[in-house]
Amino acid sequence: MDYESMTVAQLKDLLRERGLKVGGKKSELIERLSDNETASKTASEETQNMEEEVELGESESIDDEDFDEEFYDEEWDDEDGEYVPRQKPVLDDETKAALLTRKSQRSSMPKFRRQEWFRYYRLARTGWRKPKGYQSKQRLNMKYRTPMVRVGHRKIASVRGLHPSGFEEILVNTISDLNDLDPERQAVRIASKVGNRKRSVIHDRADQLGLRVLNRRRIQRKGDMR
Repeated sequence: MDYESMTVAQLKDLLRERGLKVGGKKSELIERLSDNETASKTASEETQNMEEEVELGESESIDDEDFDEEFYDEEWDDEDGEYVPRQKPVLDDETKAALLTRKSQRSSMPKFRRQEWFRYYRLARTGWRKPKGYQSKQRLNMKYRTPMVRVGHRKIASVRGLHPSGFEEILVNTISDLNDLDPERQAVRIASKVGNRKRSVIHDRADQLGLRVLNRRRIQRKGDMR
């Protein structure tokens, strides 16, 4: 399209139709329209290529009705670089529905801020603390103060304390803590003070028992750690 022969008003009408910014000189308007036209052509070509790929691999596609993103996600093994599916808990329909309910409750929950978090940098980086000052504006529920934690903000009780995947988290410090754990209901979270040598042993033992490690991380095994 010959944009040079068009007036500024006509160029602005085209920009409004495409949802673009209308401010600037005529040269800037022409450049904006040209860039948008080029981007549209590139997007249409990519869409056409994707449709062709989908048609070619239609026989191997996954049924969307049988796929649940929350419970059937997969990951790569950080240590060996091999493709390993995550272990999934065995949940009944009531527990799955309760997890979805808790997820929706969390999305609507306000963000709780400590008193005067905006004034001091160190307070903005800390968690929630209940205001206790006698003249505290937040404790007195004055206007424009951040909300306080209350009993009504608690989530559904049937899945309280469960991991978002549905597992019950078990804190592990030694390899003996892995004994008598149920891989269908419980998952492992290794304590933060456990070193890499002991952590690698726990990883191997958890894989043998079929337990999922929630905070698995890459460990460069050297020397006798291999």
